[in-house]
Amino acid sequence: MFPSRSKSLGVCVALLLVQSMVAGSGPVRILQYDFAEDLSGAQIDPFKVSADRVVVLLFVQTDCPISNRYAPTIQKLNDQFRGKANFWLIYPNSNEPPAQIRTHLSKFRYTISALRDTHHALAKRAQATITPEGAVFDSKGKLVYHGRIDNWYEDLGRARPAPTTHELEDAIQAALNKKPTTPDHANAVGCYISDLK
Repeated sequence: MFPSRSKSLGVCVALLLVQSMVAGSGPVRILQYDFAEDLSGAQIDPFKVSADRVVVLLFVQTDCPISNRYAPTIQKLNDQFRGKANFWLIYPNSNEPPAQIRTHLSKFRYTISALRDTHHALAKRAQATITPEGAVFDSKGKLVYHGRIDNWYEDLGRARPAPTTHELEDAIQAALNKKPTTPDHANAVGCYISDLK
């Protein structure tokens, strides 16, 4: 009788670990971070905290001009969907300490909870590479949209007088109505997230 596939896989993994220890290199360690931190350093999973709610992650940086110009729009969206969707400001750059982020929150009058995503767990889950960039997850935690907030910026240094499309707002409304999000991605314009792998 042949062993089950899962038993065989477990035996193979165990043998590899034993071989690596015998060779003197010790067991192979794979570090995986599935959390972010609040500004006091506590580990937070925004999806567990927001159980059964639509989750909106907004990736921002303290020193990104385009990101900062979107602050009123981001805050307005949070106010518009308050009580229906949970918004989180995500600071993905490790060189932004909590004190700098607190100053940023105050300067731009944000009332949205902020998290530091220094291991990029949330950026990877949201497929975010730019700030500002939004990601919408439905009430089951499935990513249904990621990308620009709207089309205000055509390119770096080229902005319209006002946006003519509102992809993030439309995606949030679709997720709340349990309808498909179209489009599910739109390229963002802004500052690249540093050290993203």
